[in-house]
Amino acid sequence: MLRELSIRNLAVIESTVVHFNKGFHVLTGETGAGKSILIDALGLVIGARGAADMIRHGCDRAEIEAMFDLPSSHPVWGKLSQYGINGKSDELLVIRRELSNQGKSMSRINGQMVNLTILREVGEHLVNLHGQHEHQSLLKPEQHLEWLDVYAGAPLMEKKSQYRQIFRRYQQVRVKLRELEENSRQNMQMLDLYKFQVEEIQTANLKPGEDEWLVEEKRKLTHAGRRMDYASEAYSLLYNGGGLDSISRAINKLEEIQAYDPAELDPLLEQLRSAFYQAEDAVFQLRNYRDMIESNPDQLEEIEERLNLIHTLKRKYGETIPDIINYHHKIMYEVDKLENRDEHLGKLREEEVALHKKAMELAFSLSELRRHAASKLSEAVEAELRQLHMERTIFRIELNQHREGEDGYRLAPQGMDDAVFVISPNPGEPLKPINKIASGGEMSRIMLALKAIFAQLDQVPVLIFDEVDTGVSGRAAQAIAEKMSQLSKQCQVFSITHLPQVACMADHHYEIKKQVKNERTATSVTPLQQKSRIEELARMLGGVEVTEKTRHHAQEMLDLADRQKGA
Repeated sequence: MLRELSIRNLAVIESTVVHFNKGFHVLTGETGAGKSILIDALGLVIGARGAADMIRHGCDRAEIEAMFDLPSSHPVWGKLSQYGINGKSDELLVIRRELSNQGKSMSRINGQMVNLTILREVGEHLVNLHGQHEHQSLLKPEQHLEWLDVYAGAPLMEKKSQYRQIFRRYQQVRVKLRELEENSRQNMQMLDLYKFQVEEIQTANLKPGEDEWLVEEKRKLTHAGRRMDYASEAYSLLYNGGGLDSISRAINKLEEIQAYDPAELDPLLEQLRSAFYQAEDAVFQLRNYRDMIESNPDQLEEIEERLNLIHTLKRKYGETIPDIINYHHKIMYEVDKLENRDEHLGKLREEEVALHKKAMELAFSLSELRRHAASKLSEAVEAELRQLHMERTIFRIELNQHREGEDGYRLAPQGMDDAVFVISPNPGEPLKPINKIASGGEMSRIMLALKAIFAQLDQVPVLIFDEVDTGVSGRAAQAIAEKMSQLSKQCQVFSITHLPQVACMADHHYEIKKQVKNERTATSVTPLQQKSRIEELARMLGGVEVTEKTRHHAQEMLDLADRQKGA
């Protein structure tokens, strides 16, 4: 569950720390007071994209921090371990997000910096956020199949993963087939080009690292004269100039007086003898180096020609010799494919048939699993709708296969199925797609029913509804409130609402209020106790003017809500 949310300099919120508990929480306040900013803050905590314009005017950064208290069995601990993030179930999980006015974002989980991708993966296990317009996703049939698959669970998801791999390979083989079957004249032209390129690269007989060695040899040959002059001069200075002889004579002189002061002279003599031997060895090496130096204009010309050839090949086929060699392997395959076109076509057609057969088998298995899941999900949604005063509504999931020809099925990335949610809200009416006939209030309740079902599956501890009750009133509003109250027994539920029927059912009530201090607007979040809660409910009931009658009505609603929750 979410224990605490701290917000600094986000939009009109200057600074606030809000503590939460188990159960059903509502956030109420006048329109424009900033209720959705709390939802935006939680969205940032779970990886939503931030922008510089979300930062409070005049501030250089916004900071949001959330603390979660989770059981040891929660899947988020495994996700943290996967990314090497420290976390213990007997401690709070702390997520911090910072936005700078330069447009940059920084995220930390338990003090360890993470990128936005990891934050989102972790956030998926912590908060399920239902925005104001999310019920409109029910209008998009392409999402219905995804919901059904999620409900079907691991067996279907595993089968779906296998299908996608086979389908991807099937598509790749089909593309290769089309490439071989089409443009035969162009293929012959390409074959001539490939053969020329293969011969050009093979004739060059390139070796990895050859260009670097040639550059080094060219440098040596280009400066052969200078190398000879300076090496000879250095050798002459050491050997003929008396360098070694001087050291030798110095050693002889010191050996004459060594016996008089051995403590001081022994180490000095040892150093001089070592220096003499090293210098003598260096002189011999220098002589050998000088003798190997030769000026060879013919070899230099050959090296320059070779380097020019390699440079030409690099311009054509790759930036490095390994790139050229890799390109050679690639076009060798293309040459073989074009020269043996019929053989390759045969193999590809056999592979296409085998992959299509396997994909069809998996697609039929997916359809069978989906039909079973569709039946169960339909029953579950109808059960939830009965609790939301849609007792006579029939909800079904129609599965239709992509047809291709009279007897065939067309495969798609998700299989061969389309799923459409259909309803009959009134007895005697035929089933029709939900996006064709459902009202706004019906959409809200159907979405709430789906959320209630999926909340039992995904183990997400925090469920947030941003004005899910939009477009409903009366009994429907009361039913939505009761459903969210029931949901709060499984997870922590938050709701932004303008309906007193929803607000009175909450276990915890927070007022969001906008105030102007020192000519700056700031939003505050205040947990309401019994008396202040009655005042807020009375405002929601009566509008601007709060009377004793509205206060009495508010008290009555709270009493009824307590009895309802007790029942």
